[in-house]
Parts: sequence; structure tokens; C-alpha cells
Amino acid sequence: MKRSLMFLSGAALTLSSLAQWRPDVLGDGYEMRYVDHPDDYSGQVRSTIIRKLSSCGGNKGVLYVHGFNDYFFQSEMGDRFVDSCYNFYAVDLRKYGRSLLPGQKPFQVRDMKEYFADIDSSISQMKDDGIDEIILMGHSTGGLTTSLYMASNPDSDIRALILNSPFLDWNLSSFQEKFLVPAVSTIGNAFPDIRIPQGGSSKYAESVLKQYGGEWDFNTQWKFIVSPDVDAGWIRAIDMGQGMLQNGEDIKIPILLMHSDRSYKKGDDDTQYAVTDAVLDVDDISKYGRRLGWDITEIKVNGGMHDLVLSKKNVREALYDYIFKWLDRQGL
Repeated sequence: MKRSLMFLSGAALTLSSLAQWRPDVLGDGYEMRYVDHPDDYSGQVRSTIIRKLSSCGGNKGVLYVHGFNDYFFQSEMGDRFVDSCYNFYAVDLRKYGRSLLPGQKPFQVRDMKEYFADIDSSISQMKDDGIDEIILMGHSTGGLTTSLYMASNPDSDIRALILNSPFLDWNLSSFQEKFLVPAVSTIGNAFPDIRIPQGGSSKYAESVLKQYGGEWDFNTQWKFIVSPDVDAGWIRAIDMGQGMLQNGEDIKIPILLMHSDRSYKKGDDDTQYAVTDAVLDVDDISKYGRRLGWDITEIKVNGGMHDLVLSKKNVREALYDYIFKWLDRQGL
């Protein structure tokens, strides 16, 4: 069953090594704790669980996974879930945000499955907290990661998947996607540390940040204004992950696939960063997102930016209204 709608406007071990819950930098009832994981190719790694519990109690909860050059700072989103009687959890993945350790290369990854342990430990924490009706939510690269997680864990207890502009394909020219990316991916297998420039634009971050006229504040040491260079190993991890999904998957749980109604185009003025997807091709999101499973509801959000929950107020209010109605239809 697929529907297309339009909008207007290794966990048990790691948990034993967790520090105690402490107040999070977001304040207002958010708390956090670290999860230490086995060392990887770069040394020590950890993830961070952030939570805010609903005063409603209950056994329903959302686990949010952020995107690339990102971390969980969208407290309004968390508050909306909490106010609607969902316990809210987020994970800052290894080498991101709160989880970044001194000397680590931010965002480094060799295989998207590295993040599965971070998700597993978060789910284990939720279950320890009495939450067994779990909704998984991912934004951008987090949408790729959560889709891969569900495809690889068909017997998971997750009840639904919400995808906010998932990174299911490169937003590059056909030549770059057909020839350049595969070449870099091949190089990344043998020489993963070769640096790959990301360009120097700050326009997307400026469209979000309050100090530049946006609506939001975030830590620019955790979410850089100019996206840092990646390496060939990162390119390979993303390319391999996307390739696993693009031929189609059979994710059996309901999926809410959300994206803007259009992408930013060369020649658009800077105001369009706030009302279009300035990162991904929305047609690719639709094309590959609809191949993920059999119970998919797709919504195109008019005036939505790349991270839909950071869009203009009227847009995100309509977005939240739809999300909660959709969850209600799923019995959640």
C-alpha cells in the first residue's frame, strides 16, 4: 500500500559502561548519558543518548537519528512529541556532536553499519525505561542509516519509521554519479583517508542560524557553518549504503516519507534556502524512498527546507499536525 499526499504551506554490553544521566545542554528537562563502544580503526568511540520523558508516562517513544554535519538540537521537535505523550529520545552518533572525542575526525565512517550499535544501545535504554512502542525517525544521512537499520533488522521491535528528507542518492550531475562517485568509492576501499573537498558554502547554515536571520541556535563546533571535507572512506560508506537500498527493500513496518516540494536550483536567490531542499534532490528522495517497503505514505511539504522541522513556523506546524495524525492511524 503506497499513498502520495501533498502538504500546503551490541547494546547490552555498551549500556553497562554508561555514565549516569546528567542535565543536557538543551536544558528544560532534557538529559543525556554516554555509551562507550569497543574501539574502532580510529581508537575510542562513544555515542550519546539524549532523552526527555513525557509526563503522560506510557510506553510510546520516538528515537531520532540526526544527519551529516549535525547533532540533536531540535528541542522544539522533541517537545512536540513529549507534549503529545511520546517519550522522546535522540542519539548523537559516534564522532558527532556530544559524542565527539578529542583528536577524532568528525563524522568519520567506513561502513554505515557502524552506527547500528549506537541505535541498538539507544533502543535498549528505551526498553529499560519501559518503552516498547518505538518509532524510529531519521533525518538526511540519519534517514539513510535508519532505513539500512530496518532493512538489516526485519525482526526489530520498531513499530514505524519516519524519514525526514532521507539521503538516498547523491545530488550530483549524472556524470559525477555514474563515474566520479564509483571511482572515489573504489579508492576509498584501499585509501579511506584521502580527503574529498565539500565546497565552501555557508548559505544553508546561515538560513538556519538566528544570527544570520534564521530562527535557530546551535553549537557551531558540532554543526559547522561550512561543511568540512570528508574522506574517500566516507564516500564509500554512503555509496555502498545507498546502493543496498536503491534496488528496493521489503521493510515491513509503516514508513512516513517526508520531503520538500522542490529542491534549490542554481540561480535561485538566497531566500530560497529556507523554503526548498538546498541539499538533496527531492525527486531522488521520492524515487528511492518509495522502494523501501510496501506501506509507504509520502508527503511533499510545500515551502519545506532540507530539515523539515526547521522550516518556517506555518510549514512545520502543518508538518507536526500530519505526523501525529499519521501516527494515530498506525495505532501509535
